[in-house]
Amino acid sequence: MFTHIVVAYDGSEPAKRALNAATEIALKFNSQVDVIHVVDTLILAANGVSPIPDEVIRTMYDRAKSTVEEAASSLSAKGVKVKAVTLDGDPANSILEYATKNGADLIVAGSRGLSTLKRIMLGSVSTRLVTDSRIPVLVVK
Repeated sequence: MFTHIVVAYDGSEPAKRALNAATEIALKFNSQVDVIHVVDTLILAANGVSPIPDEVIRTMYDRAKSTVEEAASSLSAKGVKVKAVTLDGDPANSILEYATKNGADLIVAGSRGLSTLKRIMLGSVSTRLVTDSRIPVLVVK
């Protein structure tokens, strides 16, 4: 059923729960899992940090790479075929583009539990994934 799963992963507790769900599905269906962290440097500019120092960007990418590699290592130890991926850009758009280009048939993401006001003003990555995806999306609380 699900042969290629993309997991949005940032190391947060909701993302860890999403990774666990994706692992269970992958083990059941012998699926490939791509663990993805998207570095969104524009969020710094939106918060008044401009220009963004190269060291800050490098630190963000290093942390993201380390986070997905650690997660991928834990899946690999359980016998899951896994790939660690670090992307940049808008998280929801980057995840959707990656899933489409790489033939994924399921996206798994954690729920952030934003307040109603924040969700209206900002949206959330999981909400945008559910709204805009052409493939199934599992949001884990």
